[in-house]
Amino acid sequence: MDDAELADRLLAGDRRALSRAITLVESGRTDHRDRAAALLDRLAGEGRQALRLGLSGTPGVGKSTFIEAFGLHLVERAHKVAVLAVDPSSARTGGSILGDKTRMERLTRAPGAFIRPSPSQTELGGVARRTRESIALCEAAGFDTVLIETVGVGQSETMVAEMSDIFVLLLAPGGGDELQGVKRGIMEIADLILVNKADGPLEAEARRTCADYAGALRLLRRREGDAPGFPKALTVSAVSGAGIEEAWAQIGALASWRRENGHWDRRRAAQAGHWFDDAVRHGIMERLRADPRIKAALREARGAVAEGEAAPGAAAARVLTLLFEAAPTPGGPPARG
Repeated sequence: MDDAELADRLLAGDRRALSRAITLVESGRTDHRDRAAALLDRLAGEGRQALRLGLSGTPGVGKSTFIEAFGLHLVERAHKVAVLAVDPSSARTGGSILGDKTRMERLTRAPGAFIRPSPSQTELGGVARRTRESIALCEAAGFDTVLIETVGVGQSETMVAEMSDIFVLLLAPGGGDELQGVKRGIMEIADLILVNKADGPLEAEARRTCADYAGALRLLRRREGDAPGFPKALTVSAVSGAGIEEAWAQIGALASWRRENGHWDRRRAAQAGHWFDDAVRHGIMERLRADPRIKAALREARGAVAEGEAAPGAAAARVLTLLFEAAPTPGGPPARG
C-alpha cells in the first residue's frame, strides 16, 4: 500500500497497517526514514492521545505475567490496549529473542489488544530507538492505553519516563537488601510501585515489602506533578488478579488529577521538546557518518585521541567545525566540498 493508504488504514484502526507502520519507523534505511517522518508528521495533526504507561521491574518479577493480567483487565472493560515490549539485544550478534507475545498468549488473542515486541539494539534507557514513534502510531490507530515494557531495571531505565505519562515500577517481595539493590534514580521517577506475587506463601512478605517501600517513598522529595498521596506503593498478584483493579483505579486518579491541574499538558510539551532535541542530536551524528570528508576526519580524530595525541574535547570540536562548514547557509552559496 502507498503512504496515503497506509495513513488512512492506520487511522481506521487496521492492525496490519499499524504493524507495517511500526516496521517502517524501525527501519534504518534512508528512504524508509523519510517516509516514516512524513507519515508521523501527517498523523500528528489528528491530535489523538492515549494514556502512556511505562513499566519496568527487577528480573524475575513477572512483568509479562502482570502485563497480560493487567491488559486483560482493561480489555474486559472495553479499553483498547497496545503493548510495546522491548527485548534486550545481544551485544555480540545484535539479535533478540522477541518472545513477549508467547508469554502473553491470552492477551495476544484478545480483540482489543495489540502486542509488538521490538529489539533494544544498541540503545540505553530500557527502550528501543523508535519506541516513542511507535507510541504515536498506536495512538493514531485508536488505542486508548499504551503500555511500554522496558528491558529491565537499571539506572538507565529512567529514559522511559520521557515518553510515558505515568511510570510504574514492579518489584518482588522479600530480597532483604532489595531497597539497596534498586537504584535510587529509578525510584525517584516512579509514580506507583507495585509489589507483585502477593499471593499464597508470599502474601505476608509482599505486604511487609510494600510497607518498606511506602516508607522509603515518604523520604523522597515531592516532585511537580505529584498528586496528594503519590508516589505510593501497593501489592498486586498477577496470578490471582488481587490488587489489579485498585492499581488501575490509582493510575486513573493520578492521570485525572494531572489533567485537571495542567501537569499533563506541560509534561507532554516538555517530552516533545526532549525528543526534538534527541532527533537533532541523532541527525548530526547521521550527517557525520554520511559525509565522506567528515567521516575521514572523524576516523583520524578518533585515532589521535586513542593514541593520546589529542584531547577528546578538542578533537571533537575540530570535527564539528568541519560539519558546520559543510552545512549550507540559508540563502547563501552552496557549501564547499
